[in-house]
Amino acid sequence: MQQSDKSSWPGPLQGIRVLDFTRVLAGPAAALALADLGAEVIKIEPPGSGDETRTFPPFRDGESHYYIAVNRGKKSMVIDLKSEDGVALIKDLAAKCDIVVENYRPGVMRRLGLDYENLSAINPGLIYCSISGFGMNGPLSDRPSFDIVLQALSGALSVNGEPGGLPTKLGIPLGDLVGGINGPIAILGALYERSVTGRGRLIDISLLDGMMGMLGYLAQLAFFNGEDPKPLGSQHPNLVPYGLFPAKDGSIIIACLTNAFWGRVCTAIDRPELAEDERYASLEKRRDCREEVNDIISGFTRKRNVQDLVDLLTEHQVPNAPILGIIEALSQPQAVAREMVVETEHKTLGKIPIVNRPFKFPGEQQPVPTAPPVLGQDTDEILSDILELSPDQIEKLRAAKVVS
Repeated sequence: MQQSDKSSWPGPLQGIRVLDFTRVLAGPAAALALADLGAEVIKIEPPGSGDETRTFPPFRDGESHYYIAVNRGKKSMVIDLKSEDGVALIKDLAAKCDIVVENYRPGVMRRLGLDYENLSAINPGLIYCSISGFGMNGPLSDRPSFDIVLQALSGALSVNGEPGGLPTKLGIPLGDLVGGINGPIAILGALYERSVTGRGRLIDISLLDGMMGMLGYLAQLAFFNGEDPKPLGSQHPNLVPYGLFPAKDGSIIIACLTNAFWGRVCTAIDRPELAEDERYASLEKRRDCREEVNDIISGFTRKRNVQDLVDLLTEHQVPNAPILGIIEALSQPQAVAREMVVETEHKTLGKIPIVNRPFKFPGEQQPVPTAPPVLGQDTDEILSDILELSPDQIEKLRAAKVVS
C-alpha cells in the first residue's frame, strides 16, 4: 500500500475551500470528489451524533464503516445550526469559501437562513450546489427519497434482474451516487464560469434527473420501439453473445460487441466455421437467435474452469472477465498497479485501508487522502486558523454549546 507523503501535490483544486453541509451518501459523495481533487472540504455536522451515517452499523471501535467510506480527505466541524451564533459562524465561513454543497430537503437551508440568496449576498462569488432527490421544483420536490426509490422511479430498477423474474435493486447505490457524479461536474463548470465573470451560481441537482440520464441507450431504445426494455440479467438487449456463461467452477463474463469479436469468439471455442454461418452473420441475426447462440457458447464454457477460459479468451482478444468478489477485486493486480487501496492514519482506529481517489494526474503525485475525521475533529483548528478566533472566544462558543 502507498504510504502518506505530505509534501505531495494536493490536486488541481488546491486553494479551493468547500463548506459541506451534506449527510448520508449523495451529498458526501459529491463533496468527496472535490476533496479528492485537492479542495479543502469542511464538513459541518450537528452536535450529538453528527452525520447520520456515524450511527450505521457495523462499527469498529465506535466508527461506522459507512461514514468512513465516503468522507476521506475532509475536516469535521461541529456547529449548532439552530443557534443564532452558529448561523453567524457559518456566514463568516461562507465569506471565506468558494463552494457550498448541501443535500437537505428543499427549504431546510432557507429556514436556517443559509440558502443561496443569503450566503451569496455575503459572498457573490460563492458557488452553491443543492442536491436532493427530486430537485427544487416539481410535484415530488418535497418528498424524501432513498436510493431504491430513485431506482424505481427512474425506470432503472425495471430493467435489472433475470428474464421473467422480479426487478432487482442494483447492488451499487447508484441512485444516490449519481449525485456524487453530477454535482461535481456542475460545480467545476461553475468554477470555470466564475473565473470569467467573477460571480458564483446556484446549482440544482436532482438525483432522479441523474438516474434518468444514466438510462443512456435504454431510453432511446424505448423511444425507438415504443415499449419498455425488459430485464435480461447480465445480457445485453441487442448484443449476443454478451453476459454470463457457466464454467465448471463458476461463471465468466463474455462481451461480444462487434462482428470482429464474434469471429474471435468462434475461433476461441473451436468453431471457426460459425463466423461464416449466415444465421449468425450480423448483430441483428445473433440477437434473434439469442438462445441458440448462448447455448453454443455455454456448451463450450461449462466444460472448462474459469481461469482456463480467461486465459483462452484473452489469448484471442475477446473481452472477458471472471466475476470477482469485492475483496478479490480490490486486491487484483490492476487495482494494486493503480494504487486503488491505500493505508491512512485514523485518529482512533490507527492505520486503516481505504479506497483511494479514482482521479490520476500523470506526472504528479497526490498524497494519500487523510482519514475520515472523528466527529468535530477539526473544529478548533477551523475557528482559529480560518475565522481567526482567540482561545477565549472559542471557549465561550463551546461553553454556550454553539460548537463542540
